[in-house]
Amino acid sequence: MSAKLKRLQEMLDPIAESMGFELWGIEYLSLGKDSVLRIYIDAEKGISVDDCAQMSHQASGILDVEDTITGMYSLEVSSPGLDRLLFKLEHYQAYIGHVLKIKLRMPFDGRRNFKGQLKGVEGDEIIIEVDNEEYVLPIDYIDKAQVEPQF
Repeated sequence: MSAKLKRLQEMLDPIAESMGFELWGIEYLSLGKDSVLRIYIDAEKGISVDDCAQMSHQASGILDVEDTITGMYSLEVSSPGLDRLLFKLEHYQAYIGHVLKIKLRMPFDGRRNFKGQLKGVEGDEIIIEVDNEEYVLPIDYIDKAQVEPQF
């Protein structure tokens, strides 16, 4: 996690918690003048559009004051959804047995993309089975991990 995302997490986590939400994760997509800061919130009862609007209002207030992100960006607040991204080690532990799509920052065994069943978490590594072969991937190598919805 970058220093900027870590700082945003530290600022926004207490706000989400005080509103009864879990700050699931934060994505910052630097796309020039079309940059996006995406905040994912979750709750046991689920997340409504009103919940997202309230979190957006609170977050934009602190983001304006702290000025953590320079330049123009769009703020989006969303629930993680069924195809949720995984951000923390605890997220991986909760989704053992599910199918994940993983994109790595750098190649591992000659590949950057994996899609398979999450078999476990050991220390700072995950074990994913792809085509009957297990891979042990350091969590620091993972750029993006997303749950494949099970219907």
